Amino acid sequence: MDFGIDPETLRRGLIFYIVLIASLCIHEWAHAFTAHRLGDDTPAHEGRVSLNPVVHMDLLGSVIFPLMCIFLFPGGLLFGWGKPVRINPSNFTHRKRDELLTTLAGPGSNIALAILAAVVGGLLFRLEPRTAELFIQLIGINVLLAVFNMIPLPPLDGGQVLRHAVGMTEETFYGIARWSFLIIIIAINIPAFRLLLGAVMGIVSWPMLQIYRLLAG
Repeated sequence: MDFGIDPETLRRGLIFYIVLIASLCIHEWAHAFTAHRLGDDTPAHEGRVSLNPVVHMDLLGSVIFPLMCIFLFPGGLLFGWGKPVRINPSNFTHRKRDELLTTLAGPGSNIALAILAAVVGGLLFRLEPRTAELFIQLIGINVLLAVFNMIPLPPLDGGQVLRHAVGMTEETFYGIARWSFLIIIIAINIPAFRLLLGAVMGIVSWPMLQIYRLLAG
């Protein structure tokens, strides 16, 4: 296998990586910021209520895996994650509600970023068409992060929502979470799962892309 990377591939890959890391870090920041505003000072004590990407990056999930996906296995499913934000739900005034709000803040921030990218990117396209690549990536990556994180599997955000919806015990939740990485690795190599994930992403991204095209003229 030839791993030689030409300058243009390197440029595109690095831009893609920077967009991914920025989106991942804003996702984790949104969890921390929301928990902090709802009364839990745990994220603040750990330095997570910050837009500094370093505090949100995980060596394996934010560096090794994404760079491998981008440069060694281009065209495959992108895989990466940030450092999870620790919270203490006992600090919340309304524990269940506030924990759910904190959980949904991550995917919600990605949807907000995708919408913002559609609006700003569409307007900038009129002035500089070469910005299209960047803003389409912003939309795609943030939709991917939002959809993937809402998969109902612990410890993903969707798994947290499922835990509250069905009254899952913490023992069961963390017991499933121990096997989640293996389950996800298997799932992303199943064509039907990838097809379903792509279909959901297409549905979620459709309004953003329409906004972008409308504003771009």
